[in-house]
Amino acid sequence: MTKGKTLLKRSEVKKEFTWAIEDLYSTDELWEKDYNRLKEMIPQIDEYRGRLSESGKTLLDFLNLYCRLNILMERIYVYANQKYHEDTANSVYQELSDKAEVLNVQLNSALSFATPEILNIPEETLEKFKSEESELREYDFYLKNIIRRKPHVLSAEIEALLADAGEMAASPDNIFSKFNNADLKFPEIKDEDGNPVRITHGRFIQFLQSNNRRVREDAFKGVYKTYESYKNTLAATFSSNLKQELFFSKARNYGSNLEKALDDSNIPVSVYTNLIEAVHDNMDLMHRYVSLRKKILGVDELHMYDLYTPLVQDVKMDIPFEEAKKIVSEGLKPLGEEYQEILQEGFKNRWIDIYENENKRSGAYSWGAYGVHPYVLLNYNNTLDNVFTLAHEMGHAIHSYYSDKVQPYIYAAYKIFVAEVASTCNEALLIDHMLKNTDDKLQKAYLINHFLENFKGTLYRQTMFAEFEMITHKMVQEGQSLTADTLCKIYHDLNVHYFGDDIVIDPEIDMEWSRIPHFYSAFYVYQYATGYSAAIALSRRILKEGKPAVDDYIRFLSGGSSDYPIELLKKAGVDMSTKEPVNQALKLFDELLDQMEELML
Repeated sequence: MTKGKTLLKRSEVKKEFTWAIEDLYSTDELWEKDYNRLKEMIPQIDEYRGRLSESGKTLLDFLNLYCRLNILMERIYVYANQKYHEDTANSVYQELSDKAEVLNVQLNSALSFATPEILNIPEETLEKFKSEESELREYDFYLKNIIRRKPHVLSAEIEALLADAGEMAASPDNIFSKFNNADLKFPEIKDEDGNPVRITHGRFIQFLQSNNRRVREDAFKGVYKTYESYKNTLAATFSSNLKQELFFSKARNYGSNLEKALDDSNIPVSVYTNLIEAVHDNMDLMHRYVSLRKKILGVDELHMYDLYTPLVQDVKMDIPFEEAKKIVSEGLKPLGEEYQEILQEGFKNRWIDIYENENKRSGAYSWGAYGVHPYVLLNYNNTLDNVFTLAHEMGHAIHSYYSDKVQPYIYAAYKIFVAEVASTCNEALLIDHMLKNTDDKLQKAYLINHFLENFKGTLYRQTMFAEFEMITHKMVQEGQSLTADTLCKIYHDLNVHYFGDDIVIDPEIDMEWSRIPHFYSAFYVYQYATGYSAAIALSRRILKEGKPAVDDYIRFLSGGSSDYPIELLKKAGVDMSTKEPVNQALKLFDELLDQMEELML
């Protein structure tokens, strides 16, 4: 929020525009009391070391203690960090955040013996424990999931050795992060007004979205020429990361890095390959999008630096927050009365920290602690994108609300594989509502453009990233060398395949692989594309079938991690083990292209 052109200090922001952080702790003193209480409780964990196989009661008592400690830790951690995010220059909350981080590490370290010990309990003994202690049945799926991964857990001595190697294995990621965020400096270019301005990571996309083509081209070439000057170092760093992944995959008896990465959530490898195959089957739609972009921009040659500038200009939508709440509420009406009641509860009871203030954390997120309502951080400034961000983050928040309400702590947190489903489903329902309720041709085109960009950036682009990972990891597994030239050739060919003939694949884009931080978290990005596909499929089903689909969807939101992500989505009517959800999503992409062509050509 601003006072004139100056951001308000946190102390100047009206209470009604801030989140109800007091619902976690009303004072810092109460936080400090719980912090000290947890610190004193951690030594209790040692009483169970070496004893988990003793009896069903001992195992139950330990698991109950595990939950109590983690519930308390969540509150301590979330409060300290959310207070810090309110004003990152506030030294009091910098210190609280640091203290919470240290305490969290201490707790996790103290609990680290538990999984290996549980794995050493024979399955028949665990069944006997469950028959003796009926309350242990609540932990049945949790225990089964630990046992499921038993073939990949090694002896205590080797586990200790692998743990010690963890810091060394993180070196490629750490080196890339330091290089990319601290050491790398981009050149200056001239902005739209001819003023010199240095390219930064934060400004890069802003420049690519510029209406001025010279600015776009200069930023594009400035960034990728900079990466190119370090291409051999970056290739060696990237290759080293894949090799350390392969070391751990082999050590843990996995057939590949991909298999290891997907096993955490019990995702079949076929889900990954189906995604890529389904996108390949619908590549003509992406090529059609590129052709449409070229025609609308009216350029003789479309270049890679033309992919982010808006297709629809001069749509000014100033949407105050009160109006945004009404728009989002109307858009989410298909989700039923109960969902609406929870949404209004969030709006009325200050789940949301709405406006920017001096030193407030940038961006947006949903977060919270078990047993307390979720929270949403925004930096709302009256744009249409901000309205979609509100719908998106409330999707996360209400997903957490349902999971926390229905599930015990041990199953309340949902896996990354499904994390973006509820948020993206909300966006899809909101766009459908807004398109149906505007007769303004330009505004309709603007909304469709927003949706098309989501498809391009999430479903196609993230799948291309996923394919690049699959190819390069396989090459390392087969003992092939990944030089800078090899990586650039692979990436160039993928761009040709994904973007088609109506665009110039500028040679600078060959270096894009070198600037993607997610490539240092192996096989992570595909989940953006699968989550997006699942969300679109769910939104279509909700709009078509109404209450039966909504009931299934609410059951999914309530599932937390009480089952594997694939199974939870199946219960909502989406089977990600098949290509069908991706095909359904891309059918909508096809329909949107039809509408955009009709409006703009």
